[in-house]
Amino acid sequence: MSTVSAPGKLELAELGPVRTQEHEPERATLRRLLRLRWGVGAGVVLLVIVACSALATWIAPHDPLAVDIRHRLSPPAWMDGGTRDHLLGTDPVGRDLLARMIYGGRVSLVVGVVAVLMSATIGVLLGLAAGYFGGNVDWLIMTGINVMLTFPFVLLALAVIAVLGPSLGNMIIVLGVAGWPIYARVVRAETLTIREREFVLAGRALGMSHARLVFRQILPNLVSVIVVIATLQVAQVIILESFLSFLGLGIQPPTPAWGNMLGEGRLYMLNSWWIATFPGLAIFVTTLVINLMGNALRDWLDPHSKL
Repeated sequence: MSTVSAPGKLELAELGPVRTQEHEPERATLRRLLRLRWGVGAGVVLLVIVACSALATWIAPHDPLAVDIRHRLSPPAWMDGGTRDHLLGTDPVGRDLLARMIYGGRVSLVVGVVAVLMSATIGVLLGLAAGYFGGNVDWLIMTGINVMLTFPFVLLALAVIAVLGPSLGNMIIVLGVAGWPIYARVVRAETLTIREREFVLAGRALGMSHARLVFRQILPNLVSVIVVIATLQVAQVIILESFLSFLGLGIQPPTPAWGNMLGEGRLYMLNSWWIATFPGLAIFVTTLVINLMGNALRDWLDPHSKL
């Protein structure tokens, strides 16, 4: 009996560590998520902001364009003279501030995402070309990057909008064109390193085309870097969109946008502070949670990060 039970115990002992190793990746993933709790929390807040903007038609308490002169400059509900019908107060012509903020989030998020996609597409393609081919192609693209980095953004925005006119589409074009150099520089630097690795050299020796080497071998290794840059760039684009709308170069009234709401409220800061304060807080909170999520995403995707 002893000779039979000994192998059985030995087999069970061998199976134990195997089961532990099977669950080890899940435990490691959970530990990483716990250590990135600020990023996870920021992601939840961002999802709430996106959901409110997407469902603005159903959750907004009033029409954002409805004018009610009788309740102009009404304070928030918790102040003297405020009413529950307008929780965050009204603007100089009586439009509900909460409804305009909810609808204004649509503009900021759409501009941020679309402009970043445009910038990333241009920058990644040019960065891959500069890093892979080198030579005159690299010199030409890097010269264009240096010119873009030295050209003031405000002058570029003024020139484009003066010719094409202020609108949502033109503002997206300006922000998209102005944001591609950072992608091109980072992707170029990474491509210069990756193109000398063994798997790329082996693919070249096997006769793979340039397009296949670039898009099937090199680009997949750059996805994490591109995602992190794009995430952080969205916050910057939202601030730039608000800046242009504040100057009157972006979204034009009466369309609600956080930037032009902030611009309208600056004239009433002393007496009706809420008109500019709440859109400013919306911009601050949105960019903050995007930056926190971008930092957490960078740590999550970095293989050398000790999490």
